[in-house]
Amino acid sequence: MTTTIRIGATEVPRVGLGTNRLQDTDEHAAFIRDAIDAGIRHIDTARLYSGGHSESAIGAALASGRPDDLVVATKGGYHDSRPQTIAREIEESLQRLRTERIDLYYLHKVHDVASIEDSLGAIVRERDRGRISHIGVSNVDAAQLKRALAVTQIAAVQNHYNLAHREHDDVLDLCVAEAIPFVPYFPLRDVTPAAREIAARHGATPTQVALAWLLHRSPTTLPIPGTLSTKHVRENLGALDVELDEDDLAALGALHQAG
Repeated sequence: MTTTIRIGATEVPRVGLGTNRLQDTDEHAAFIRDAIDAGIRHIDTARLYSGGHSESAIGAALASGRPDDLVVATKGGYHDSRPQTIAREIEESLQRLRTERIDLYYLHKVHDVASIEDSLGAIVRERDRGRISHIGVSNVDAAQLKRALAVTQIAAVQNHYNLAHREHDDVLDLCVAEAIPFVPYFPLRDVTPAAREIAARHGATPTQVALAWLLHRSPTTLPIPGTLSTKHVRENLGALDVELDEDDLAALGALHQAG
């Protein structure tokens, strides 16, 4: 099983950090620095998270410096994906993250008010201005991803996916075909009983087994479990060392491709 993946030109461990509960406090900024010290190299946030506090906390945490191999992703357009709205939200995210360039920016959601082509066009223009390095899409179906790929290179796709929720198998399979990192959010929701049984045999935790299944499902997966605990960050990164065998995968009901 491969334990790293490339986002653009940057190679990162295949377990990242979700930050949807992060608040703009000294404590949470310190947590981000501790997570980086523990080995996290992909941090995911969004304009929507905690009313912008998540981005602000990350910006504060990184104000004094950051590793060269760190990728910070954020998202915009969740409630309104019109180009003018996305342009404004990118500006706000740049300010809160205290950066001149966002490593990875996702279109958070596709809406009827604007086509995915127009929404992505606004992000492409910001990339061309040097304010975004890479572009991703979130909450898309396979048809929408194909349309996105016709507009620009897509560096990552972020959808809801885990052991118990596999509605986006077709999107993941398309990511495999196109060699695009697939970033499952809520990767630890509804951990199955089978994961608990397998964890006991491996001397691992059920959450580590759930993450390991995602890592075995495809070499493109990069789960982003959310936590505010450095202990849990280390535990989640430990999933990179959990090797599941064919019997384990069969018990988990896995459709998988060995990484």
